[in-house]
Amino acid sequence: MFQNKRWKYIEGIKLVLMIASILWLKTVIVCLLGFNLSLQSWFDIGVILISSLGSLLFVMGFSFYFSERVNRLLLFGLLFIGTFILYGDLLYYRFYIDFVSAPILFQFDNVGGLSASTVELMNPWDLCLFIDLFLGGWFLFKTRAICFKVGKQTKKLYVAASLTFTIITIGLGIGKSVHLFSESYDREQMVKSLGLLNYHVYDIALGMKVSLERFVVTEADAVAPQEYFQHKNLQSTDLFGIAEGKNVVVISMESTQDFVIHQKVNGKEITPFLNDLIKDSFYFSQVYDQTAQGKTSDAEFMIDTGLYPLASGSVFVRRPENVYYSLPHLLKEKQDYYAAAFHGNVSTFWNRDAMYKTLGYDKFFSKKDYIVTEENSINYGIKDIPYFNQSVQYLETIPEPYYAKFLTLTNHFPFLLEEEDMFIEPAATKEGVVNRYVTTVRYLDKSIEMFFKQLKEKGMYEDTMFVLVGDHYGISEKYEEGLSELLGEEINVANRMKHRQVPLIIHIPGQEGKIIDTQGGEIDIRPTLLHLLGIKKENNYSFGHDLFTRDPDYPVVFRDGSFISKNYIYKDSICYRKESGQAAGTHHCEPYLDVVRQELTLSDKIIFGDLLRFMKPQQ
Repeated sequence: MFQNKRWKYIEGIKLVLMIASILWLKTVIVCLLGFNLSLQSWFDIGVILISSLGSLLFVMGFSFYFSERVNRLLLFGLLFIGTFILYGDLLYYRFYIDFVSAPILFQFDNVGGLSASTVELMNPWDLCLFIDLFLGGWFLFKTRAICFKVGKQTKKLYVAASLTFTIITIGLGIGKSVHLFSESYDREQMVKSLGLLNYHVYDIALGMKVSLERFVVTEADAVAPQEYFQHKNLQSTDLFGIAEGKNVVVISMESTQDFVIHQKVNGKEITPFLNDLIKDSFYFSQVYDQTAQGKTSDAEFMIDTGLYPLASGSVFVRRPENVYYSLPHLLKEKQDYYAAAFHGNVSTFWNRDAMYKTLGYDKFFSKKDYIVTEENSINYGIKDIPYFNQSVQYLETIPEPYYAKFLTLTNHFPFLLEEEDMFIEPAATKEGVVNRYVTTVRYLDKSIEMFFKQLKEKGMYEDTMFVLVGDHYGISEKYEEGLSELLGEEINVANRMKHRQVPLIIHIPGQEGKIIDTQGGEIDIRPTLLHLLGIKKENNYSFGHDLFTRDPDYPVVFRDGSFISKNYIYKDSICYRKESGQAAGTHHCEPYLDVVRQELTLSDKIIFGDLLRFMKPQQ
């Protein structure tokens, strides 16, 4: 049909609007159905409907800005790229309940790359997102003989319309949240207020800005954080120094959430060894996962530095050249410790080879130091039992006292395990991920039990303080129905926040066990360990609080700007009562939000500006 109308004039703007409308419709559907956005009113829905219009129109216009006619190939390319960005956002959100940021794209392999983890997140309905690519491609091919022209006046009106929609979107966003841009770490708020594409554009611009920050700050910029740290009140208890001079072994338990402690499946404990260990340990029952996009590396960073992780990407990748006053540095300075890290993955994963040097580690035992075979590895690398077995020989060689950190691997999404390694039957919920999680956590528990046994046999147990901590969640909100089925709980905000708790167990041989229900986060581990090690003159450049003396009403701050206090939860810009999960007046949460904004802003300034280079250790 079209071949008989060769070079007939058809207004090209109609073609661009048609293709842009298709991408806009897919974006709206994904935002409303694919993302679990907290939409509180029809106004929020209205913002979602118009927020992407301006930016999508502007971008699709590149198909004709520099020509008299529409470049069909470029137009299809923009539709293709837009679709795959949208699908990437959807897959990332399904597991992380977060939005992709520019820095994380440069750390693609660190979040799983294209692997079994990605396949687990896919859904057959996802194919609907790509149907238009085939239809659009067919249509553009069939109309190749038609000249889709765009006049100069039409171009001006088109650009004006796209800019007008963008300005309206920004105005509505600021009207909805006056702290929109100062709280850019709250990515859900950014997406709800600005739209997905505008968020990505702003995120890229912000990344370019902070990349230059280190070169423009001066010593004067370090005054504000110094003054803030000076007001911290350091207290002591009768536990001060009970582990002085002892070796310190930190075990980072991959994806281990606190709900597994004392939990049974089919009448059997998921973590029998940890349950027994708790009886003779300090068990902190309300410690929260505060990691962001850097996950395990974020947990490491908080424990070693007492600073918050970055909202986008990982500090390990983005700022490995900075000056940090880390836990290895302090232990060396005060008590002449040797620091070593053990990990069964490649040394470059999360840029650990570079960052560990910056943090003061003397030795890093990585994959090259282990015998890794197809039989003794699965998913992300060597299984935890052979990993610990092989690590003991290296631990024997390093000088005492030592600070040794072990990162486990097996209990990693999507929680794969061979049948011969299962020490417990899978759970029987409707979510396969939850069912498998039970088996890999049990395997982790068994590996730690065997590690302790070896250390006792070799006489390396008695003079060591053991710190076992879950690094971040394993079961994301995507699988919360299976988790609620396993635990017999309803799905609500209060339980979602409770599931962010990770176990923290500090075991000092010979000390009596005690359950400590003080509310805290991973950022509080560093000062807690220094207290037990008897280090009085702690460098105060840390946002953490000693968990033995922490104010129970001081908020636990999360990287997205949410928090939990003694009585309130603040999440998705809504204030809730902690116990009931019922909405409360925003005025209840506002005093805590001042603390949240101040600490996250100061931490970012310290990291992006490398401000610790201007600060002298406090005595």
